[in-house]
Amino acid sequence: TLPSVPSCLADVPEWNFDGSSTAQAEGSNSDMFLVPVCMFRDPFCLDPNKLVLCEVLKYNRKPAETNLRHTCKKVMDLVKDNHPWFGMEQEYTLLGINGHPYGWPDNGFPGPQGECSLPSPTQIFSCSLGDAAWHPVPSLRCILTGACACIFQWEFQVGPCEGIEMGDHLWMARFILHRVCEDFGVVATLDPKPMTGNWNGAGCHTNYSTEEMRREGGLKHIEAAIEKLSKRHDYHICVYDPRGGRDNSRRLTGHHETSNIFEFSAGVANRGASIRIPRQVGQDGYGYFEDRRPAANCDPYAVTEAIVRTTVLNETGVETKDYADH
Repeated sequence: TLPSVPSCLADVPEWNFDGSSTAQAEGSNSDMFLVPVCMFRDPFCLDPNKLVLCEVLKYNRKPAETNLRHTCKKVMDLVKDNHPWFGMEQEYTLLGINGHPYGWPDNGFPGPQGECSLPSPTQIFSCSLGDAAWHPVPSLRCILTGACACIFQWEFQVGPCEGIEMGDHLWMARFILHRVCEDFGVVATLDPKPMTGNWNGAGCHTNYSTEEMRREGGLKHIEAAIEKLSKRHDYHICVYDPRGGRDNSRRLTGHHETSNIFEFSAGVANRGASIRIPRQVGQDGYGYFEDRRPAANCDPYAVTEAIVRTTVLNETGVETKDYADH
């Protein structure tokens, strides 16, 4: 609670929390710093209230192990003249209190995928939830889209955002999603494969471009970037989910519009490839491409940092370089 409305981050003080309660610190030295890094309008308490995203620093003011924003910011500052844009498609699954996808029978399964026609109660409910989540948040660049209830995945897209803003906006969007789900009595899971068997998984497809890709003739730069990505597939798989690729191994099976986790592929309008070049981009000769490998539970800071390291900073292999503060 502040005496006046903060107009910028400088008006928001640092704070701290008990890191021992979150397994991030020892009880004898438990305080960890909360450093404000991004501020949004609050859609729950409304103006003049704010939601403030913070970085977590340890007692020595070094980033916590879970703080992947710190190195991402450093990398994005290095390539700021390239103006990297991102748009991330966050897929998620709604679960009822029984742990089943919302709207599924308690003891059974819906019809096979691909047999949807008219909107189901689940679709109507999910659209209502989506409206509640995103309508009051003009400061977040969100586009909400849907999917058939029999596929049971839903998604929203955040972007385009430049550089570090991508991770900031997606993490805040995820917070809002979970918070709204509480009001509806459902749970949103970001698990990449919430139901085993012949069901689709959930990803976080990442659309990406640099300024030169967006210019006339940019397709050659897109193809050059894809060539770099093809030689570093193992590195990207390791950072595209929080368990070093083990979560994605359940999802990237080569089925349900996914690529095979062990193979790199690319193609125009191919949703079964690692990298998709949109058909319009192929026709226009410039634009962006989509990396379809990131899992729904990925850390957007890790994903965007990895893409920039490979395509702009020309890193190779599985090791990353440590750059000085820029």
